[in-house]
Amino acid sequence: MARKRQDKKQTKEAKEVYPAVVEEIIGRTGFRGELTQVRVRIMSGPNKGNVIRRNVKGPVRLKDILMLRETEIEARKITSKVTKGTYT
Repeated sequence: MARKRQDKKQTKEAKEVYPAVVEEIIGRTGFRGELTQVRVRIMSGPNKGNVIRRNVKGPVRLKDILMLRETEIEARKITSKVTKGTYT
């Protein structure tokens, strides 16, 4: 007889998200240039008003609003002058 497979659902806690508005697009990063590094201003939460650097995957423009799961960790600066994936 076939056994019934019991799916173990992971119970995810309801985590808070914090809105942040994109103020500056710094450049492309990642192994193939698939990430965009941006500076965002956090609009609510414990770090309200802080400006941090984040990496974003996908299309992004100035004044876009990103929903961040955490606001404590900041992305490293882009040190290389060669930015892959962009034509300048």
